[in-house]
Amino acid sequence: MSVREFPSGATRDTDNGKVDYEGFLSALVLPRFAEYMHSHRKQSDGKPRDSDNWQKGIPLDAYMKSLWRHLIEVWTSHRLDPERIYSYDDIQEALCAVIFNASGYLHEILKGDDS
Repeated sequence: MSVREFPSGATRDTDNGKVDYEGFLSALVLPRFAEYMHSHRKQSDGKPRDSDNWQKGIPLDAYMKSLWRHLIEVWTSHRLDPERIYSYDDIQEALCAVIFNASGYLHEILKGDDS
């Protein structure tokens, strides 16, 4: 492994072959997704749920049904709405919902709970 030397004289191993988390994420998408998640914290009884409440476990079937509902919304807009009847806010919401459901589904698989 080779070593990088910075103008200050500090040295570090190269980052060759290391996962680039920062490069794989979008500085536009992540804040918008966080806004979406925050806006959906309020429950029907008016009380807020913890931001990580979903990590307690949601069945895969629930994620899949919701994922398809939102995916159809995005796809329908993409295929059948050339005049953009759906607002960009609506599409952003639906895309965030797709991200949430896909991430939640993957989360359940990775933690080994296929309920």
